[in-house]
Amino acid sequence: MFSGIVETTAEVVGIRTDRSNKDFTLRAPFAGALKIDQSIAHNGVCLTVVDIDGDTYTVTAMRETLERSNLGLLEPGDLVNLERSMKPDALLDGHIVQGHVDQTAVCTAKEEAGGSWYFTFAYEPQGGGLCTVEKGSVAVNGVSLTVCDSKESSFRVAIIPYTYEHTNFCRIEPGTVVNLEFDIVGKYIARLMQNYVK
Repeated sequence: MFSGIVETTAEVVGIRTDRSNKDFTLRAPFAGALKIDQSIAHNGVCLTVVDIDGDTYTVTAMRETLERSNLGLLEPGDLVNLERSMKPDALLDGHIVQGHVDQTAVCTAKEEAGGSWYFTFAYEPQGGGLCTVEKGSVAVNGVSLTVCDSKESSFRVAIIPYTYEHTNFCRIEPGTVVNLEFDIVGKYIARLMQNYVK
């Protein structure tokens, strides 16, 4: 379980393909504090640590994850947002994020707004509660954000300078593919409504 509050970014330093899987090696400031089998959100995708070597560690993504997220597009030198799992006694500063990315979206606009930024993202509606609501929560590349200008297949988010500088939003431009995890409460409500209508 995660909160969508990114701890740091990591640089991808190596990628190895193993049949339909990919192993990603990343350089992170807290690599030395990690343990094998620990769960970490990478751009919002929960992955398991399989190896640690000094200031780097390795995780494996299977084909389902690569197809549903933007991890398959990563290249050495890219920045990845990281968040370690929440502790039971931690403050929930963001919102409940499972680390299960629903789909990707594409940045269609980036606007400077007096020191902050507005980003617009478009996605393919798939139903099943995979939607946004005005002032609701959404995780973009693992970052817990508040939705504005919610439409059927797009939405905007406002990014303050701190978030811009301390996540990979600093590298997002029109055309960039990002990961989306929609609000878990909304997804459950949508499923219940589908069952009720039947």
